[in-house]
Amino acid sequence: MPEPEFKFIQNKNLEKKDYVVDQGYEELTAEEHDRWRRLYRRQMHILQGRAVPEFFENIEILKIAEKNIPNYEELSDRLEDVTGWRLVPVPGLVPDDVFFKHLANRRFPATNWIRSEEQMDYIVEPDAFHDVFAHVPMIADEFFADYLQQYGKEGLEALKRGTLKNVARVYWYTVEFGLFKTDDGLRIYGAGIQSSKTESIYSLESPKPRRVLFDVDRVMRTDYIIYTFQPTYFVIDSYDTLIEQTSPDVLREKYEEILADPLEFEPDKPVPGDREVPPNPPTEMFRHFFTA
Repeated sequence: MPEPEFKFIQNKNLEKKDYVVDQGYEELTAEEHDRWRRLYRRQMHILQGRAVPEFFENIEILKIAEKNIPNYEELSDRLEDVTGWRLVPVPGLVPDDVFFKHLANRRFPATNWIRSEEQMDYIVEPDAFHDVFAHVPMIADEFFADYLQQYGKEGLEALKRGTLKNVARVYWYTVEFGLFKTDDGLRIYGAGIQSSKTESIYSLESPKPRRVLFDVDRVMRTDYIIYTFQPTYFVIDSYDTLIEQTSPDVLREKYEEILADPLEFEPDKPVPGDREVPPNPPTEMFRHFFTA
């Protein structure tokens, strides 16, 4: 399968406003709201016992409901009361420096359109369901909100130092595809998994991928795949661990090490020193999706 190309928004008028646009809430159609409802209902069912508890708690706190695509302004008011973050509507992927600037200022760029009917089961680029349903509940967690702001600041620093791809891997393997180790087994906190019908099951229960305890050097040197399930997931045991391992002092030391020795790891290959974590036991839902 060829690797898809992401198209960044390039428009001088948008650039002057950091690519922020109006959500166009009144222009959303009944069909689009219905698509949200079906996606929401399906994913809430699948994520029971699979997502971290904070995800469900913050869905309730923020009143992200099944009924309609949320109004970003109203949702921002509730999110700001909890962690000081706001959503900024954008029409698509934005350049790295703009994205990092938003995060560093506790603004989360949220796409202002929802996937088509043909993309219900798989979409390459983020849409409103991915951004709002999967990302926003985690931003309502105090530790995760602070981590995301710290990541934005470090992304701007990485741009200066020429280590952007290494910092992008940290985002990919945590914010998008991170797993959490709990006493009750593995749970999902990454939005890329939480918004996926099949990867939310595969990531926890399939024997095929490797699950490795998080090590920031390992993560920064490991490439990733954007068009299929991840062959390797990285697992944290607390948000404190994540924040400590990605602190500015640690990351800036890693920048120097990587520039001096640009060793790279393949995403599907084991690395000496990996500490692997076993998958959760397969459920009937896993057997239905993957062994039928």
